Amino acid sequence: MDTITLRVAFGLVAVCVLTLFYGVTYRSTRSSYSAWWCLSLACFILSALLFVFNGTPAQVVANPLGNATGTLGAGCVWAGARSLRGRDVSWRPLVLVPALVLLVALLDDPVHDRWSGGIAYLLAMAGLIGRSAFELRQLLRERDPRDGNGDQIRFAVSSMAITSGAIAGYYVVRTVVFAVLGPEHRVFDVGFGGQTTTLLTMVLLVVVTFSMSALSHEQQTSDLRVQATRDALTGLLNRAEFFRVAERDLRRRGRPAALVIADLDRFKDLNDRLGHAAGDAALIAFAESCEAVVGAPGLVGRLGGDEFVLLVPDLEAELLTEAIAARYRRGTDRRSATFGIAAMSVGNDLAATMAAADAALYRAKAQGRGRSARGLPEQSGRRTV
Repeated sequence: MDTITLRVAFGLVAVCVLTLFYGVTYRSTRSSYSAWWCLSLACFILSALLFVFNGTPAQVVANPLGNATGTLGAGCVWAGARSLRGRDVSWRPLVLVPALVLLVALLDDPVHDRWSGGIAYLLAMAGLIGRSAFELRQLLRERDPRDGNGDQIRFAVSSMAITSGAIAGYYVVRTVVFAVLGPEHRVFDVGFGGQTTTLLTMVLLVVVTFSMSALSHEQQTSDLRVQATRDALTGLLNRAEFFRVAERDLRRRGRPAALVIADLDRFKDLNDRLGHAAGDAALIAFAESCEAVVGAPGLVGRLGGDEFVLLVPDLEAELLTEAIAARYRRGTDRRSATFGIAAMSVGNDLAATMAAADAALYRAKAQGRGRSARGLPEQSGRRTV
């Protein structure tokens, strides 16, 4: 089968997949992953259509545009993989890389050379698809095997990662052979020409078709899970999720833990004087201070209003509250917070410890705010923060 026929066949299959995927998966999930893959498929279809004009007078425009849209499609593959990790997608590589590929192809010899700008195109494809494989491998490392559909999702992600890595490697070798032997050499034509590349792109399409539905629904489920367990303003765990995770973590901890309740001082006065936008900024600043200081050893949640809750190592509780208060002061023009601390001990449950920390918080406020106090009598030492 000649190259043009293969490209037409690929385009028809891709159009069918795009139509079905958009109508069935994207419209039901509205996930960012499915949106990126719809864009990617559209770009690959357009690129295949443009390459059909090679060898005709339209080649001068069609070939550089085919390179650029193919590169944009690879960029959308990377963006889709990155969205699965919940990471922001920078528009810079999505815009600048295809634009550079287009410019190089136009400045080469698109009138006579169907491979004008070939090196730039091949390197861009290798780089963007390689980044996709990297993102998917990172997703596998970060993913908790107990979340979601476990084995099914891991298999889908693994398939995508392996296929993306193999195609990226193919483009690297293709670039080297292109640079050393040239596009007219028989080795390049047989092993790395348009026919082989189109077939490999079809393999990627098959893998994506298998994986995209499962991953799109998983991303939708993950987004809903975040909405149900996270505070919308600060991004911290909400009250119910904090105590659920805290119960689980307490069973695993090998050292004493303490529960800390934090309250922003004179928060109502801030809202009344400067408005709710200023109050929201203070809440976000405090949440960021808690996350920056507590880090992995602890757990941070928002109880509601201006109250926060933390689960931290007991021996470090006072030091951590001091560091949080200092960071919060620096970020909010010297505003302060008050902390109540209660140690978890044998027989304590979270409700009892919460009550002890709450009592300590009110005692600290009565003593002048901007400080911490211990909730258990035998650990009632106070330290100004």
